[in-house]
Amino acid sequence: MILNAQTAHETAQKLMQIKAIKLQPQAPFTWASGWKSPIYCDNRITLSYPEMRDYLKTKLAATLKELYPEAEMVVGVATGAIAIGALVADALELPFIYVRPEPKKHGRQNQIEGELAPGAKVVVIEDLISTGGSSLKVVDVLRKNGAQVMGMLALFTYAFKIAEENFAQAELELHTLSDYPHLLEGLLDSGNLDEQSHQTLLTWREDPANWKKD
Repeated sequence: MILNAQTAHETAQKLMQIKAIKLQPQAPFTWASGWKSPIYCDNRITLSYPEMRDYLKTKLAATLKELYPEAEMVVGVATGAIAIGALVADALELPFIYVRPEPKKHGRQNQIEGELAPGAKVVVIEDLISTGGSSLKVVDVLRKNGAQVMGMLALFTYAFKIAEENFAQAELELHTLSDYPHLLEGLLDSGNLDEQSHQTLLTWREDPANWKKD
């Protein structure tokens, strides 16, 4: 769920300006999954821009405080959301932990890094949502370790239907600062996207796993 349209447009514009989001409908990217995609989003780039970093931290912290005032801890998803999650936790003066995709293969073999108190009310911070699969694995780990996961906040989502279905099945709220539809809407309104490219980008989101550039 998008927080509000103004924030969605503003966030998308800022991500485009620093090239955290790149659009190449005529020369698609290849994701690690093998999917061909006209868009690539790398929100780690935001960490190199202090003003952007502060903007995201402030927006996420305010949202977390408003939606989940009873939250006792902030959780970052490794590795993309460790830094922004820690910044949000610091802004709210809350404890912070992060969760790895899988346990370490050496040392203490931790999957959860930091101290998770039994029954803690936590909010998960993520940088990007595609299908939601990897993000929800973290939620599953937290729940199995006794945490009360109140919700998840993310910077950007492609707004795939499969992600919506996965979060509904997991019975977890997802709120994002921006999403793919608002990104395209803003680009179209500003004249920075022609109609043909717009249609290509819309078609991709309908079936990204099988999309091929014409």
